[in-house]
Amino acid sequence: MKIELVRKDFPLFTDVTYMDSASISLTPVQVVESVSDYDLHYRANVGRGVHRLAQIASLRYDEGHRKVAKFIDGEEGTTAFVQNTTAAVNMVAAGFPWKRGDHVVTTLLEHHSNLLPWIRLREQGVLVTVVPPGPDGTISPAAIEAAMTPATRLVAVTHASNALGTIVPVEQIAAICHAHGALLLVDGAQSVPHLPVSVRALDCDILCFSGHKMLGPTGTGVLWMRETYIRPSVLGGGMVETATADGFTPVQGYRQYEAGTPNISGMIGLSRAVSYLEEIGMAAIRTHEQALTRRLVDGLRGLRGVTVFGPERAEDRIGVVSFTVDGVHPHDVAHILDEASGVLVRSGHHCCMPLMQALGTPDGTVRASLYLYNRNEDVDLLVATVEELERRL
Repeated sequence: MKIELVRKDFPLFTDVTYMDSASISLTPVQVVESVSDYDLHYRANVGRGVHRLAQIASLRYDEGHRKVAKFIDGEEGTTAFVQNTTAAVNMVAAGFPWKRGDHVVTTLLEHHSNLLPWIRLREQGVLVTVVPPGPDGTISPAAIEAAMTPATRLVAVTHASNALGTIVPVEQIAAICHAHGALLLVDGAQSVPHLPVSVRALDCDILCFSGHKMLGPTGTGVLWMRETYIRPSVLGGGMVETATADGFTPVQGYRQYEAGTPNISGMIGLSRAVSYLEEIGMAAIRTHEQALTRRLVDGLRGLRGVTVFGPERAEDRIGVVSFTVDGVHPHDVAHILDEASGVLVRSGHHCCMPLMQALGTPDGTVRASLYLYNRNEDVDLLVATVEELERRL
């Protein structure tokens, strides 16, 4: 992987050192061009028109579904385009045929988007168990199994933590779920952009992820299901086979989950983002990020007064590193990194307030998150700036 060639595709790097990709990744010029190409040259609605522009737009939009499905090895399931991971998880929570007394298992490692929708099901009489992580921020399959009951219908876990970077052993959890007759939903928002992900290898039943974290436009995401487990929660144009004054029949396939005019240009951009990742190779991206992660974790752990959270080994995490500096609020650390060195990181709770409470960090942490366009110099600059901050305390 030739990092300097990659960085040329991201003009923003001329101004800052960007290390907040867990929130939103940068977008290469190729993706921007694909979006503008739709708007400038074949802007039309999809799935409803017979004129030439509608035919081109529909073809590109359908190709996008096939490309994304292939990217996750999910051609045999249903791949629906949605707004983001949050929308996908909420669609499952709202559309699944729950009964009072059903049981859901999730974890304290989750982003609010994969925690709050399940917590709210308690209002419908659904029982919810939240499994805490171990001291190193890992989730034990044994802890998941201990939480299972005969009433467990679904287990919802992240594949990689957006706050700690922890990679969760999804394959082992899948085996536990299916042995108990439960479905497994995986939040892949932080894994699909950074790891080779195959829904077949994971053996999950549902995978949710976002385009804006994998070089794509905002407002793009994916809900993949092995089978159509849920009924559509949004009804309207484009999602029906037939409709009368007395009722309707949903169309088969992904269109039943995409009522209304979708984010056509965004999804075409997401398809181009997938092509960009494939051109580099997900295995190469993983190797590159793992080396950077090891360098960052080692550098921060060598500093006085700095606490690094999450797994010890770089092999057990993605390029997300959360840390605190003794006596300095995380927001102040982030501000100093920006003002002193142009290093952009995230600070706060990272939409994981229950996890932050469990870690004993009520103000949250500082989070540096890496991607394919980061390099050793970025890591060294962050560590050096934190070290200088420590000297002045």
